[in-house]
Amino acid sequence: MADRLQLDIITPERGVLSEAVDAVTLPGLNGELGILPGHTPLISQLQTGVLSYTQGATTRRLHVSGGFVEVSDDRVAVLADLAERPEEVDAARARAERDQAEKLLGTTTGTEEDLSRARTQFERATARLQIAGDSSSK
Repeated sequence: MADRLQLDIITPERGVLSEAVDAVTLPGLNGELGILPGHTPLISQLQTGVLSYTQGATTRRLHVSGGFVEVSDDRVAVLADLAERPEEVDAARARAERDQAEKLLGTTTGTEEDLSRARTQFERATARLQIAGDSSSK
């Protein structure tokens, strides 16, 4: 059994990360998944949320949304629709998007499709604010 994992995060536009890490935590379809070296192989759909990984005493976080994760042979391959590092997040824009989504979700006049889009927008904005360290994201 290896003592590290190879973490690769890829979106349709770019390779976001390719590093050896000690552990990965990510938002799976049925809740948070914790991955350590020697983990059982799995494939899961990703939810919108925060992916974190540790390297020694350092923990780093990214926003991920949509896509899949595959764990196999001490390799974690994240194929995400969207992935952002904290320095890529515009916190003011994310707050505005979250506030707009909250307003839409507070109304009862939208279609189911509108409400679904608003929920996704709210989840993405909230995750962006979490990784940007914005205290108003809680």
